[in-house]
Order: sequence, then C-alpha cells, then structure tokens
Amino acid sequence: MHTHTANTSHSSRRQFLRTTLLAGATGAMASYLRAADSAPAIVPAKVLGKNAPSKVIQIAQIGCGRIGRESEIPGIVKQSHLARIVAACDVDAQRLSLGKQLIEQLYAKQSLSMSVKAYADYREILRDPSIDAVAISVPDHWHGQMAIEAALAGKDIYLQKPAAITIREGRQMADAVKQAGRILQLGSQQRSSENFRIGCELVRNGRIGRLKEVRIGLPTDPLGGVVPDMPVPAGLDYDAWLGATPMVPYTEKRVHPQKGFGRPGWMCLEAYCAGMITNWGAHHVDIAHWGMGAELTGPGEVIAQATYPKSGLWDVASTFHVEMKYPNGVTMIIDTMSDTNGIPNGVKFIGEEGWIFVSRGSAKATASDPTSGQPAGKPLAASNAKILEPLSGSNVIRLHASKNQHLDWLESIQTRQDPVASAEVGHRSCSACLVAQIAMKRGSKLTWDAKAERFVGDDAANAMLTRPQRAPYGTDAALKKATAKA
Repeated sequence: MHTHTANTSHSSRRQFLRTTLLAGATGAMASYLRAADSAPAIVPAKVLGKNAPSKVIQIAQIGCGRIGRESEIPGIVKQSHLARIVAACDVDAQRLSLGKQLIEQLYAKQSLSMSVKAYADYREILRDPSIDAVAISVPDHWHGQMAIEAALAGKDIYLQKPAAITIREGRQMADAVKQAGRILQLGSQQRSSENFRIGCELVRNGRIGRLKEVRIGLPTDPLGGVVPDMPVPAGLDYDAWLGATPMVPYTEKRVHPQKGFGRPGWMCLEAYCAGMITNWGAHHVDIAHWGMGAELTGPGEVIAQATYPKSGLWDVASTFHVEMKYPNGVTMIIDTMSDTNGIPNGVKFIGEEGWIFVSRGSAKATASDPTSGQPAGKPLAASNAKILEPLSGSNVIRLHASKNQHLDWLESIQTRQDPVASAEVGHRSCSACLVAQIAMKRGSKLTWDAKAERFVGDDAANAMLTRPQRAPYGTDAALKKATAKA
C-alpha cells in the first residue's frame, strides 16, 4: 500500500491545496474550503501531479453489498495500473468482512499483495488524507449526503445512480461537487457501451431526421407481501443504515439479505428508492437525454398514471405510464413493460425518417437484475440498415467515447476533465425521473421549469422536491456543518 508524502515544504503544500480547491468556489463553500488553510495539509497524490511519490490513485470502497461486489470492486480492481482499493466500508460488519476479503483476493489473482483497511464509519475514510477518491455503492437515500461530504473532504467520487433521492438533494450534490472542484462519475455505465453511444451519435447527426419521440421501456420488480418486525442482526448499524429516513422497525426485506447478495427489498420502498422510475429509468432517461442533446435541461410538461401495491411492505409504483414533453418539441414516453403498450426494455428514438432502438440486449449489470421482457435481439437496431452505417465527415457530432465507466472515471481524475457522466448530467437525468414520479402521485398535468427546478403553479408538487431529514443525518445537516466549520 502506498502512503503519500511530498518533497515540498509544509507551507507550500498547504498553499497548493488551498489554491487548487478554491478555484471556482464561491459563498459558504469557499469559506469552508478556506478553513483548510488553518489545518495540517497532507496533499493527495493527484494534487501533486508529477511531484507525487506515487501516481496510483488510492480509493476507498463505501458499500460492500450486491452492486459494490459486482460492479465497483471488480471494475476498479481491473484498473490496478491506475488505482488501488486500499480501504472498504460498510455498516454491516459481515458484508464489510466479505468485501475486504473479496478485494484482497482479486488483487492476489494479479499477484498484488494488498492489506485493505476496514471501516464501519465512512466519515473516518473522509478524514484520511491518504485516500484520493471514494466509490459509493450504497442505497439511494445515502447518495446525496455521502457525495456532498466526500466532495467537501476533497475526494473524487464514483457514485452509483441515481444521483439522489430528491431533486433538492441532487442539486445540492451537483453544486457541492462543482464548487469543490471534484471529479464525479455517475454509475450510468450504459454510456460506456458502444451501442448506446453510436445510437445517440446517429440520432444527433440526423440519421432519422427530426427527432419527434423517444419511447422507453422499463422492467418491473415483483411485489412484496406482509413481513413481520425482526430483531436487528448483530453487526448491523441499523440507525446508520436508515440515515436521514424515518426510524422504523427492522425487517430483513426492508434492508438487504443477511445471507447472500440477492436483490434487496429497499429498492421497492419509497423511503429509500423511487422504484423502477429511477432504478432503470435513470439509465434509460440518461441515454434519451444524450441522444436528444438535452443533458443539461429537463422536461417542460409531464403527465403520468401509476398503480401502487394495495398491501404488503413495498410501496413504490408497480406499473406506470409517463408522457413528458421537452421544450425542443420531443415527447418522451416511459412505460413499464408489463403495461399493455409492451415497450421493450430499452430506448427507441423515433424521427421523421425512421427509428433507432438501443438496449443492453441480454446483458445484465448484476446477477439479480430483472429479466422480464429483456429483448434477445441486437442491442442496436434501426428501421433501415442504412441508418446504422458509420458516420463520416468533418462536421460529424462525436460524443464522449468511453470504453469502461470505471476507467473513464480514473482517467478523468488524472486529467481533471469531465467524465462521461458528470455530476450535473447525472442530476439532470435523475431529476427527470423524479419529476415523473411526482407526476404519478399528483395524477394531473404538471409544468416543470427546468431552469428554476420547480413546478409552475403547484405547491403540492413543489413540496415533493424535498423531504424531511432525520437528525443528525442528511444533506442539509452536512452543508450546515460545513458552513459552521468555515
């Protein structure tokens, strides 16, 4: 394991860090960053550049459950020439132990001897100056707070999608990352699949003529039954797992399996996740925005219908139909595949001169992903074979080409250039999904002001842009603490 020291003097290192982090920061955030000037300055390797004793990025993995084990851990370990996972964290002691073991075993297969530090509290990782970056693979309700605190601590971030649990938390997160000058990559890995990028490039370059409509098909999760309250398992910090959400009795299906790493029940509970509208929707809406050229904006009008479970623990929408009209005239239609419309799992761009359909085909991100309705055909298809012919010419619009989501993040840490799925882009795709979720609940047509990030003339809808946060957790508490320190 590498430790970071510098040949420069203590004072010059402090000044370098101060100058780097304060660039572009304003207001309370700038005040917070200036507070570092009075603290001991130990500069991460990435800041020192060519003067660093090691250019290998030191990473901590926060969350050692299903997605961490199947995505972030193996994905980052494969890039050992650029980075090493040197620490792991989880509020479940059993998962933490297994996560540490998995990381060390994967490095051993590369003939790398690693001793991974284990933490129960992610805040200890954020206080460790030898850690350059964090990979956050935790339930959705923790995304915003952890990303904000990591940015304020000077860490670069890989954040599983969706960007946040509410639109307000997403805005707080994107602003904190920007003002702290951090690199954040959302786990929107479809952007690193060639078929999705090529499909979006073809649409952006007019291969199907003027874009009129985008249709998105999403899978569904099974409904859950009635479950009893249970004792909290030994080794699980349940209060920390709940975070800013209300204190409620423990039951295994509310959290995650105690044996194995199957699909967790929290993904079907609104306190922790909006359901499939953000779970898969964040992926497909992100691709729709990419193809539409609407990555930094959002819909204008939205109307939605949804059905909800009438009993049992799980309470997110089980089926839904959403129609969103964007200011550029494009209509986005989102359906669960169990709906009578039968839209397959993927994104279909429909233009005046044809259509393009992109999907994952038979690929799955994790072993427990739902497969109902997953198309078995080609992951890139069109109404006419000529539409898919390679683009050529000097005026062709080319999108960010990434072959691997984790590698793209690490390279962005080195170059300090935006990755393929930045904080602002991720926030905007998540926001569109959450606007759709709010429309499901309101059951009436809503008008969304994407610039102000508020609904026009609907106080009840605007009240859903945020939610109460249980002390001492939450994004508000994190930012208030940062301001107080400043």
